[in-house]
Amino acid sequence: MHLGTRPREILSTAGAVSGVRLTNGQSIDADLIVFAIGIAARDELASAAAIEVAPRGGIVVDEECRSSDPRVWAIGEVAHVLGRCVGLVAPANAMAEVVADRLLGGDATFTSIDDATKLKLAGVEVASFGDAMGTTPGALEVVYADPARGMYQKVVVSDDARTLLGGVFVGDAAPYLTLRPLLGRELGSEPAAYLSASGAEPAGADELPDDALLCSCNNVTVGAVRSAVHGVDGAEPCHTVPELKACTRAGLQCGSCVPLIKKTLEQELAKSGLTVSHALCEHFGHSRQELFELIRTLGITSWDETIARFGTGRGCDICKPAVASILASQRGGYILDGDLGGLQDTNDRALANMQRDGTYSVVPRIPGGEISPEKLAVIARVATEFGLYTKITGGQRIDLFGARLDQLPDIWAQLVEAGFESGQAYGKALRNVKSCVGSTWCRFGVQDSVGMAIQLELRYRGLRAPHKFKFGVSGCARECAEARGKDVGVIATEAGWNLYVGGNGGFQPAHAQLLASDLDDDTLIRYIDRFLMYYIRTADRLQRTARWIEELDGGLDRVRSVVVDDALGIGAELEAAMARHVENYEDEWAATLRDPERLKRFRSFVNAPADAAPGIPRVIERGQARPATAAELSAGVPDGRVLLAGARIPVRGGEDD
Repeated sequence: MHLGTRPREILSTAGAVSGVRLTNGQSIDADLIVFAIGIAARDELASAAAIEVAPRGGIVVDEECRSSDPRVWAIGEVAHVLGRCVGLVAPANAMAEVVADRLLGGDATFTSIDDATKLKLAGVEVASFGDAMGTTPGALEVVYADPARGMYQKVVVSDDARTLLGGVFVGDAAPYLTLRPLLGRELGSEPAAYLSASGAEPAGADELPDDALLCSCNNVTVGAVRSAVHGVDGAEPCHTVPELKACTRAGLQCGSCVPLIKKTLEQELAKSGLTVSHALCEHFGHSRQELFELIRTLGITSWDETIARFGTGRGCDICKPAVASILASQRGGYILDGDLGGLQDTNDRALANMQRDGTYSVVPRIPGGEISPEKLAVIARVATEFGLYTKITGGQRIDLFGARLDQLPDIWAQLVEAGFESGQAYGKALRNVKSCVGSTWCRFGVQDSVGMAIQLELRYRGLRAPHKFKFGVSGCARECAEARGKDVGVIATEAGWNLYVGGNGGFQPAHAQLLASDLDDDTLIRYIDRFLMYYIRTADRLQRTARWIEELDGGLDRVRSVVVDDALGIGAELEAAMARHVENYEDEWAATLRDPERLKRFRSFVNAPADAAPGIPRVIERGQARPATAAELSAGVPDGRVLLAGARIPVRGGEDD
């Protein structure tokens, strides 16, 4: 441990790391250097001006945020206040208010640091506030830890278990929004009840007092938000979240309080007897669920009829893709025909995923992850011919990157001829069904997981939904296909299949929950049919299955009553809707290649000849594509560095593709 100093320079010998030189002049030999990046005060200007700087960095300021030079103040991460530097926005805002008050002749002081924070990490929720480490004398810690789920939740309370002192949440930070405003206050119930892991209903926004802090970044209280909703003192009432953010400044910085703002708004509107709007957007007064039922009941098949009967204006990038998805999930057929093409997102319009460099990726469907050597050879040939970067995806498929729009038909012509179909990686639809090898090969497998995965993927391919969804099928309880991390997870047992639903990855990961046990093949498929169609009918726009189940009145029990017990008597209707999808399914790329009019979408220019294939040379370097420079075209290809594809160019004195 080398304390009280910092790395200043990385040392190298012959192009390889050999050590690091510290700010105190000492050098340390090293073969590998790992950086833990955080906040460091940029105090060089203060040091040059002979202003006092803390030993470990930061401009030393007093409670007025004034430095050792009385004419200079410092706020934010650069300020060393109350013995530390703080890299958070709420203390910076509080310091700014102190300085502003002092400049206007006031006597405000900075006396405490609010270091509550909810971090935005990829795939993991982390939050802490107050005395998170329980250093207060007599403090009690109420802890729930589940290593298997990657979850840790702790609430710190006073010795009588009544006053909230702090908390830490990892893996599931849902309680943070409710508990953070209650810091230093007496809890209304037992501390453990506030942990989402306990299964109890946490305290709602209506239980918070008016002076509780709702937005710590901008120091906005719950009372201020409530007042803005009702428009007190002659102010115009705010009845939407954007209006509340604009007039109160709550939620304008880190954004972690926005769900609580929305919840408070809805509760205050309900108290006033006002209708809480669930409109899809400004062009439709209906929710997605209501619009779905209207289109289904009336048999509407076009955007023009939908907007004419239920909407206003020309639509937007919110309602157009939503209506396109509703129409696609009900009527089937080619998603770009008629007036539907203009409704789609960029990826759906190109039947491919646009990448950051403007090229597209191609993902053929590989049901259940099973593929023949002959089909692998076709993918390899196509990737080589078009100079595409290849990547095995997490869903047992092969992604081909770097294709131009005009190349997509040529690529898919070869893939379709070899028996491949679109993997719908570009759509809000079934992505893939992941499987282990099951009883066919594995000595632990108890059911044919590959066969079931293929059957499910072929059944639900192309099914449009409010959001993308994924399946997993595991051949035994060892769970090699990670089925409980999927929207629909199937795990084999000696007696049949266990069906799990509502698992998601992404920014808000959730484990799937058991819906039914020991099912035979037919019953399993029947329940999945019902589950998916019930989700498609009732979920909100861009709502994953996990969030949909959470927000349903009754949650998983509600889903089970509809899917398993057929409590609404619509089981046969949901199954019939799925049967129509299965019967009407057609591969989108096969349909595109058969129709010259559809192929026109993939020209580089609208007036290009139908058979035009402009050769725009690209450089593929470490899997990334970029346009070739004139120097590269004239000099040829240096060995081992780049591959130029798509045009005939000179290479080492000759010509090559």
